[in-house]
Amino acid sequence: MTDVRIESDSLGTVEVPADKLWGAQTQRSLEHFSIGQDLIPREMITAYAILKRSAAAANHAGGRLNDQAYELITRACDEILAGKHRDMFPLHVWMTGSGTQFNMNVNEVVSNQCCQFAGTPLGSKHPVHPNDHVNMSQSSNDSFPSAMNIAAALHTKQRLMPALTALRDAIAAKAAEWKDIVKIGRTHMQDATPLTLGQEWSGYAGMLSDDLERIEHALEGVYQLALGGTAVGTGINAASGFAEAATAEIAKFTGLPFASAPNKFAVQGAHDALVQLSGTLRTLAVSLCKIANDIRLMSCGPRAGFAELHIPENEPGSSIMPGKVNPTQAEALTMIAVQVMANDVAVGFGGAGGYLEMNVYKPLMIANIAQSIGILSDGCTNFRKFLVEGTRPNHKKIAEYVDRSLMLVTALAPVIGYDKASQIAHHAMDHDLTLKEAALELGFVDERTFDRVVDPAKMVKPYVAGAPS
Repeated sequence: MTDVRIESDSLGTVEVPADKLWGAQTQRSLEHFSIGQDLIPREMITAYAILKRSAAAANHAGGRLNDQAYELITRACDEILAGKHRDMFPLHVWMTGSGTQFNMNVNEVVSNQCCQFAGTPLGSKHPVHPNDHVNMSQSSNDSFPSAMNIAAALHTKQRLMPALTALRDAIAAKAAEWKDIVKIGRTHMQDATPLTLGQEWSGYAGMLSDDLERIEHALEGVYQLALGGTAVGTGINAASGFAEAATAEIAKFTGLPFASAPNKFAVQGAHDALVQLSGTLRTLAVSLCKIANDIRLMSCGPRAGFAELHIPENEPGSSIMPGKVNPTQAEALTMIAVQVMANDVAVGFGGAGGYLEMNVYKPLMIANIAQSIGILSDGCTNFRKFLVEGTRPNHKKIAEYVDRSLMLVTALAPVIGYDKASQIAHHAMDHDLTLKEAALELGFVDERTFDRVVDPAKMVKPYVAGAPS
């Protein structure tokens, strides 16, 4: 059997594996809430280490935490931030909805690290006590939502936004490269008037630019922290000025504009800023789904589809059909989009489920948000590297569709009228003629006028045939 040591909490003693840094409350949670395989997001470990480090600095500066405890807590948090002891945070998402047990997991690990540094026994809570020192001026009710916000903001700024920006830029580069390739447009999945391939892709870049702005706006609320509100928002057991001092330390350490929320009751009774962020991630997912679906439509074929784009051949597409290649990156990104949309539903229900002074769906909310940020980040990166950057236009097929399009007749409408232009289109379709052949056969326009007016290159910008230039 694994060697154990005895740790204690307010309910009594608990056997804890001797080689683990957690304590009694963490062990109780493992016994009572080992549900599924979902662990508290690893981003929360980093966020809590930043929070505990910053709280210790504020308490030390205020004369409430002695030099030794401050230095030991800082050292312990720095080790966690360096990536050590990640396996000492084993708790599952499906625990107490306030996150109390994870907060205590952090407190106990930091306390026991400090014991190791000081040469005192694990579990002795000396010279650093998990509640009295590591948790000084805090409650799970204000520290866990603050850690949620820190984790979400850091993850978004450090991973998602760079990945999304790189994807946007790669798409914009293709749009610039293809600005003069005239293709046929499609509305209702039917032929429409021309545009350039570059214009089409510029729309995708524009969507993602808008999403980046939306995310930045959503983060403004996430930067408002509950820390200092303690149990119910009143700040009981937190000294005056602690909230501002600790939050300033967090802002300094992360380089992000975190601030003490002016109304702690608002940010502890509800987590609306995270709900808004999740909704913004959903909007991004919708954008990415549209872009991925468009690209797989334009690349479908190679001989029985649109085939306007050649996409990279990354892996064989079939175990039975030799030579088949599938738009797998588009498929992956659309699956990610569906998951993010589903996550947002859970976050919305979680956000709406708060009662009175505290919302007890915190672990659910941050688990879904963290997953959304993570898979969107990776999805954007892979879609850029393995699809967008290697995609090429099929010039022959694009030109063929333009040459045979019936909707070029739109340019003739101002010259001969809508009804005659419509007759030309139907005549061409019914008799398998080109638009020019049909127009000349019906006698509605001469060849010279047709060639002057029906010019696809003119139709990709504001253009009225015969209008003053």
